[in-house]
Amino acid sequence: MRLLSTLLWCLLLAFQAVAAQTDNAKRIAPLIDSAKLATLGKRGANQRVQKTVYWLAEAREAGQRPDKVMDAALGLAGVKNGPAAALTKAALLRNLDIAEKLGCLDAEGLAEMRKGKAPTVRRGPYKGDQLSVNHIIPRAVCPELDNVIANLELMPLRMNESKNDRVGARQTDLTRKFNKAGLLSDKGLKAVESAAR
Repeated sequence: MRLLSTLLWCLLLAFQAVAAQTDNAKRIAPLIDSAKLATLGKRGANQRVQKTVYWLAEAREAGQRPDKVMDAALGLAGVKNGPAAALTKAALLRNLDIAEKLGCLDAEGLAEMRKGKAPTVRRGPYKGDQLSVNHIIPRAVCPELDNVIANLELMPLRMNESKNDRVGARQTDLTRKFNKAGLLSDKGLKAVESAAR
């Protein structure tokens, strides 16, 4: 009898964990839905990156694995396994890591991110800056990638403002991956490759 009640208790806890993971995935899915992202104006996805990182941080705090939450969210958003899903997942998990390393996931920072606003950097040489959203492949070079989540990366504002529209090896490599994944047209790929020369 005791073994049975312990087993039932474990099953209940497992069910609650799955339900909580699903709740966070449901909150993230509309933020990363490519059909919705395509309707946004200039830099419209920036707030969505901040909000998604908030929900990933909340999931981790609740004992959930952010990578599993992202898998579920991508499935709910209609992005099935494949290169586009992998690139989007990697970008958002990287952004969670960046926000944590810069000390932005304290209570005040999380409150800002939940609203899609930029938290304050609390650690490192850019302490006191806002945590902005950077276009890895510059918007000026390839506007088509403006609201592609996989092209957005959190960065201290001063660092972001000091960047220029140069395209280097990282951007060129990422552009080719975006093209193969169906996130970027051939015309966009050519524009980035031309800018790299």
